[in-house]
Amino acid sequence: MKTRTTFLLLLSLFVAGGAFAQKFITKTGYIRFYSEAPLEKIEANNHVVNSALDLSTGGFVFKVLMKSFEFQKALMQEHFNENYVESDKFPNATFAGTLTNFKEINVGKEGVYEANAEGKLTIHGVTRDIKVKGTFEARQGKLIGKAKFNLTVADFNITIPGNVINNIAKTVEVTVELTMDKAGM
Repeated sequence: MKTRTTFLLLLSLFVAGGAFAQKFITKTGYIRFYSEAPLEKIEANNHVVNSALDLSTGGFVFKVLMKSFEFQKALMQEHFNENYVESDKFPNATFAGTLTNFKEINVGKEGVYEANAEGKLTIHGVTRDIKVKGTFEARQGKLIGKAKFNLTVADFNITIPGNVINNIAKTVEVTVELTMDKAGM
């Protein structure tokens, strides 16, 4: 509940802030996760990612609807939502944090900038501190963010039943891509 409140507070500050702030948002971000285990490769894609970034403070948040992950096999999607992440009970994953080097990103000068994000990631009702390295590219008034990192399933109290232990990796690769527009545009 605390993470949800923090997320909503930060998001409202981004949207309601002053006209001179450098705020960027998207409702169509992309997250992919990939798991490679001895018996099976699992990939899911999600294009329903809400995110906001305030370059005047470095504040950065995103929210992911878990049921929006799409799998190649319908049975995988069903198991993911019902047995692993329990989407009815924990409908969203969220991140609330900061870009620690936000002052280095110059939206007025096109180019690719390193981005270091730190904050709290909540999945399956479990919140963990994370640090992620990625990039933001300033291009034609937009910010294009990209990152790739690994998460350990057990860190978020997601259990893998013994009968499918060889089908699901203990660590999943997460890819994030966000094309963000200036808020209010």
